[in-house]
Amino acid sequence: MREHTPTPADPVNPADPADRAAPAELRGDCERCFGLCCAALPFARSADFAIDKDAGTPCPNLRTDHRCGIHARLRESGFSGCTVYDCFGAGQRVSQVTFGGVDWRTGPPERGRRMFDVFPVVRQLHELLWYLTEALTLPAARPVHADLRRALADTERLATGTPDELSALDVSGHRQGVNALLLRTSELVRSGTRGRKKHRRNADLMGARLKGADLAGADLRGAYLIAADLTGADLRGADLIGADLRDADLTDADLTGAFFLTQPQLTAARGSAGTRLPESVTRPVHWTAGS
Repeated sequence: MREHTPTPADPVNPADPADRAAPAELRGDCERCFGLCCAALPFARSADFAIDKDAGTPCPNLRTDHRCGIHARLRESGFSGCTVYDCFGAGQRVSQVTFGGVDWRTGPPERGRRMFDVFPVVRQLHELLWYLTEALTLPAARPVHADLRRALADTERLATGTPDELSALDVSGHRQGVNALLLRTSELVRSGTRGRKKHRRNADLMGARLKGADLAGADLRGAYLIAADLTGADLRGADLIGADLRDADLTDADLTGAFFLTQPQLTAARGSAGTRLPESVTRPVHWTAGS
């Protein structure tokens, strides 16, 4: 998808404390992928993408070496959606494991189509692996740790399936089962927050003025926080799974202990050096680069 420059989606360096935020296999490593996100996925002309592109059609900016020809200027070229995307490591698994390192550009077209069909399935499974792995680090979730470990093992087993097995997988059904467990995890973790709990699940908070708001321990699962002003807000211990944070202003907000927050969510938001973050994510480069 890109030229190799340091970004939050680059390969993990175990010696760097910031890079210990997520297991290496659950972060995108574009050096070991065949540009699958740039070919398999569709996108529509919008504020995030400058053009329309159908699923299975390579982006015109994708070079033959699977690098992005405009990576250094994606945002100014109208492709900010590319800068916030992370496959959670699905790209390198599908490229190097599921299809044994065979490029979709070589061989019969059917191979490429199968690879493109499998990639979104594995991406969903890897996202679940991210959540389950994080859940097992939460002490308050100890009562369900055994169930979480079983779900983690089951999800990993599914992700290692053959192309035919992955194509036939009912990934939505599997997500529902895991989600019930993640909901129980959320309840256990947020029960430790003092005061009245805020239930804003799936709430429409687009453009909301929440400067300095007390959202500690809030259930913000699936909330629409697009362009919301969360400057200085208290989001400690909040459940942010699936929350849409595009262009949300997190300047000086406190997200310490917030959980189920992914790097793509955070990278889509705006923030500052004063924004306090959970250990599961790293501070986006563009927050301090002024872009």
